Amino acid sequence: MLAPGTIGRAPVDRCVAGVSMKGVVFNLLEEVVIRHQDEDVWDELLERAGVAGAYTSLGSYSDEDMHKLLAAAAGLLGRPPREVLRWFGQQAMSVLAERYPSFFARCPSSRPFVLSVNSIIHPEVRKLYTGAHCPNFQFQDTDDGALMMDYRSPRKLCALAQGFVEGAAAHYGERVTFEHLECMHDGDARCLFRITWP
Repeated sequence: MLAPGTIGRAPVDRCVAGVSMKGVVFNLLEEVVIRHQDEDVWDELLERAGVAGAYTSLGSYSDEDMHKLLAAAAGLLGRPPREVLRWFGQQAMSVLAERYPSFFARCPSSRPFVLSVNSIIHPEVRKLYTGAHCPNFQFQDTDDGALMMDYRSPRKLCALAQGFVEGAAAHYGERVTFEHLECMHDGDARCLFRITWP
């Protein structure tokens, strides 16, 4: 089931018109749901969301489909959509590690893995999935060893970004803590995380 913890009060916002999401993200969601629930639950989500569910990894699909699926999952599980999104990010990392082991093998721990997202991972994603719209992250080390992560995207999927980082830490057998200092869902221009590895 879903990992405990709240992500915030605001629901997942609708995205900017005309922005599409690659089918591989939908495929990941399907695989995560089937692994942790079963195919019947995935079929029920598709029915509740009113989407066809025939997603090819290289195809591009409306962000609205993802929002409908998240809303359906939230209703089915009785969880806020952003909490479902964070859980998806956490669980998707094990699937990604199986599919793309080279992304993980080159990093000895989750911190350098996270730092490689702009320079290594997203460029490779764009090669594999032409037309993929990947967010850009800015990072800064603090004097006390924390990592500041700046996230900006019209999609406002900060809960997914947090889940991915937490899932990466779990993959490497590590723990990570997040402080969400600024959030686009609260009207800020960016999401700003303070991340520490205890």
